[in-house]
Amino acid sequence: MTDRVAAVDCGTNSIRLLIADIGADGTLTDVHREMRIVRLGKGVDATGRLDPAAIERTRVALADYATLMAGYEVRRVRMVATSATRDAANREDFFAMTRAELGRVVPGAEAEVITGDEEARLSFAGAVGELRPEDGPFVVVDLGGGSTELVMGDSTGVRAAFSADIGCVRVTERCLHANPPTAGQVSAARDFATERLTEAFTHVPVDGAHTWVGVAGTMTTLAALALDLPEYDSAKTHLARIELPELNAVCDRLIGMDHDERAALGPMHPGRVDVIGGGAVITEVLAAELGERAGIRALVVSEHDILDGIAQSIA
Repeated sequence: MTDRVAAVDCGTNSIRLLIADIGADGTLTDVHREMRIVRLGKGVDATGRLDPAAIERTRVALADYATLMAGYEVRRVRMVATSATRDAANREDFFAMTRAELGRVVPGAEAEVITGDEEARLSFAGAVGELRPEDGPFVVVDLGGGSTELVMGDSTGVRAAFSADIGCVRVTERCLHANPPTAGQVSAARDFATERLTEAFTHVPVDGAHTWVGVAGTMTTLAALALDLPEYDSAKTHLARIELPELNAVCDRLIGMDHDERAALGPMHPGRVDVIGGGAVITEVLAAELGERAGIRALVVSEHDILDGIAQSIA
């Protein structure tokens, strides 16, 4: 007996959908996955409010998702909203919209804001499901648009988790204004990332970690570029292992490019072009910290992340 569910993750930069069947043993079988860049959190760091145009972009995507859910006969849905909505003064406008769209599929359904701690735990559950227990302990990093979650754990569960107030959109809007960014802007971005991530590592001691697992769009895009793929291919990026020197080389290259050069890269999603440099800065800081603190020498990229964790939580 299977149960068909839908998970929606609405972050600062993108909104993503997973429709899956949950088996009696709790395993997930994908039915449909989709991602759209809606930039819900654009400007929130500066204004403290969600832009009405961003809410409308998100509504259009969610309406399409709701139509897909109905067509696939989804019985239960859980939608979580993360960093952008936690920070916004007018978040009720967003939640009223989600009630209207999701309610067409499951009466009473609406988005929920989850804490950074729960976001981290859901990401961990989704990310390590296919990894060998003997490769743990794992440090899972979910690098989003507005926040970055660090989670330390093993096959028995999470040991420590923290949500740092930094992501690819936030660092780009705050520091990286030129095209390409100046050396001074890149230095400021690194300092900002180091400051925010130092706090995270204080809460999440990683000295015993054996494997670094990266999830979400920045990490998977970096992996696709490191693998020199002509176009994005999730089957090839999933569980790819990228040695840190190669990862840093890709990050340096991206940070130094202008908008048109990044847009011309085959695996690059158009919605990531203007913020991937910020994500690369954060990734370099993470690589340096994890190398020094845990002796980690490579990044393992997982295509399974918080979406899978949300779907599992429905069961």
